[in-house]
Amino acid sequence: MRFMFVGDSMTIGRAGDYTWRYRMWQHLDTTFGGPYEIVGPRSGLYDALADAPASDAYADPGFPADARRHLAGWGEGWQHMAPLVGPAAGAAGADVLLVSLGLIDLGFYTAAEGTAANARRFIAEARAARPGIRMVLLPVIPNVRARDDAPFARQVELFNELLGKAVADLSTPASPILLAARPEAYEIDRDTYDGTHPNASGEHRLAGEFAAVLHQAWGLGGPYRPRQDA
Repeated sequence: MRFMFVGDSMTIGRAGDYTWRYRMWQHLDTTFGGPYEIVGPRSGLYDALADAPASDAYADPGFPADARRHLAGWGEGWQHMAPLVGPAAGAAGADVLLVSLGLIDLGFYTAAEGTAANARRFIAEARAARPGIRMVLLPVIPNVRARDDAPFARQVELFNELLGKAVADLSTPASPILLAARPEAYEIDRDTYDGTHPNASGEHRLAGEFAAVLHQAWGLGGPYRPRQDA
């Protein structure tokens, strides 16, 4: 089974991060119980000095090169990933997409309705390349702007409602789509390093939400048990 991580800055991570992708690799490696592969056309972290995804300085240098693959980008949202996901998923033979997108869209590019339309386009493009692909989508999670900016918070709430409707409308037995939960225990001041991007505890919480859906809905992997060594 081939898994592809898709996301924005919270997924690609910056130089020196572990990333929630790393936490998911650890989880799959200990619970999956069969052959699997992490796929995608990219592998780097965002380098702030270069302003490019040019770093390979993961917090754990032992993170295997083939497990670092992803389709994520700093500043990239649903509108950027919609035209990329089909070619990427098709070339890699992706079976499951684990997707965390939406915050950057609402903050810089499109309002809730346009962001939801781009999410629907993303789903269509992924299926055009891989008709039986499965997807787990994470809603926009708590962040400092939504806490401090009431109009933005309403846009986040509306988008999450529209994303849930898209999942209900578009999920099929042949290509199921599931909506992960917003992490109930996620706290901005504890689980991020800047009010938005996850720190180590936040990475575990995000990975845990994806792991819970995979295990509870599709019997993939097991309960998420974060390792305490990092």
